[in-house]
Amino acid sequence: MKIVILDGHGANPGDLSWDGFHAYGELEVYPRTTATELLERACDAEVLLTNKVLLLQPELERLSDLRYIGVLATGYNVVDLGVCRERNIAVTNIPGYSSHSVCQLTFGLILGLTHQLLHHNQLVTDRSWSRSAEPCLIDRPLIELAGLTLGLVGFGQIAQEVARVAQAFGMRVQVFTAHPENYRGGWPQVSFVALQRLVADSDIISLHCPLNDRTQGLVDGHFIAQMKAGALLINTGRGLLVDETRVAEALHEGRLAGYAADVLGVEPPPEDHPLLDAPRTLLTPHIAWGTRAARQRLINIALENLDAFIAGEQKNRII
Repeated sequence: MKIVILDGHGANPGDLSWDGFHAYGELEVYPRTTATELLERACDAEVLLTNKVLLLQPELERLSDLRYIGVLATGYNVVDLGVCRERNIAVTNIPGYSSHSVCQLTFGLILGLTHQLLHHNQLVTDRSWSRSAEPCLIDRPLIELAGLTLGLVGFGQIAQEVARVAQAFGMRVQVFTAHPENYRGGWPQVSFVALQRLVADSDIISLHCPLNDRTQGLVDGHFIAQMKAGALLINTGRGLLVDETRVAEALHEGRLAGYAADVLGVEPPPEDHPLLDAPRTLLTPHIAWGTRAARQRLINIALENLDAFIAGEQKNRII
């Protein structure tokens, strides 16, 4: 069979290997594929692997040989699932591969805000500390995590890792999820609460829910107005979970104590994006998932998914 990887650069910019896929057929790997290049590259493929390249109805209807789509990510909104069902095209995704890495950056962002790391680093590099009369230069309030309440919106694998680490820091953890009954028995030290209570009671809110019609723009002006005074907001989920204009306004007006995110609604962002000049922000360019260990795990699971499909078995099947 012919296997085409449409945009392999994200998962493997050159430090890993796609060689395992050669065992299943002819392999073509492209670092990136534009919409105008898609049909030419995918025209006779039986297997397509995609991360961000959209596979929607107009493209899928012209790919007559296609039998399998492997999404090289957890989210699979890049694929038109309705057409795939009609065409009997299998679709898989890769859940859980980056849970440890995203959890790690989530706390990097939390610690960055609570200890004002960028600011205090600047005090060192601009020689303010060198000129200080005091051996310890602290000119902004620092926040201890122990005893604070962390609110998690969503409770998938990443949020569960975050909950474990938060408890190690001595934090109280409360969760809003659509199906708390699935978790209560295994998480006796976690409080499952309504969203309104979570927003009002949390010192730090971290977003880990999927992006869909119900969650897009979840953090709007009303959400922010209900947050606890001095609360921080963390987003390692999806940029469009928040109304970024309202978040920027709340930061400028002092109604939001801090915002840290690894994701934005448009990536890369335009130079006039409202959050780029907002105070008390810490933004990273969608790097949480990108450790070498996580990317190797992604490739390994992608191979396992394809192997299961060829064997007539189901592994991480969406369809």
